[in-house]
Amino acid sequence: MSRRTTALAAALSLLPLGQPLLLGSTTALVTAAVVLSTQAAHAQSAEDFLDAGVEQGKRGDFKGAIADFTRAIEIDPQYAGAYNNRGNVKSYLRDYQGAIADYTKAIEINPQYADAYSNRGFAKDELKDFQGAIADYTKAIEINPQDAGAYTNRGYAKYKLNDYQGAIADYNKAIVIDPQYALAFANRGDSKRRLGNEKDACIDYKKAASLGYKGAAQWLNSKDGAWCRNMR
Repeated sequence: MSRRTTALAAALSLLPLGQPLLLGSTTALVTAAVVLSTQAAHAQSAEDFLDAGVEQGKRGDFKGAIADFTRAIEIDPQYAGAYNNRGNVKSYLRDYQGAIADYTKAIEINPQYADAYSNRGFAKDELKDFQGAIADYTKAIEINPQDAGAYTNRGYAKYKLNDYQGAIADYNKAIVIDPQYALAFANRGDSKRRLGNEKDACIDYKKAASLGYKGAAQWLNSKDGAWCRNMR
């Protein structure tokens, strides 16, 4: 039943209109006014293409979205958000190597870009590079210690490496941050069950179902989940 949270969600939702994640751009404030004016014009044009790419992606035109994000990058080669979003589309299309290249570029531009680390971890996870994924999730957590999704995804990677105790520790942290995090409960249940703690695993499965996680609810109502469904 274990799953990752999709850090890249609907592949294009990380950058709402007009909110590029350019956290490393503040150095431009100390440059001359004429340079600021030119950069602002370029940034606005790049944002237009990024916004267009987001809309293309929402409509399912992923080729068009990639083209728009690429155009944004051509206008502003330091646009970390455009690299991140282009990586999201590539990841959605299962071009994980291409996605990793874009996330890596976003991180080079902005080393504090937590979402890019999480998204790169997701892509590495898909390529079964679980140690690499753990390293990226860990970096995302260092930057943003309140990222419950990064803890859950790191827990999943540890689970795939049979480190069930380590996975449980990460799911515990995710649940402390977000007590309504259904996926973290379901995944913690899987790790507890692997360790032979079926009673506590069942409690977690039922909690996940009560919080609306359909995977847990479906399993509880299945033949395989009968033992847990009937446990008191």
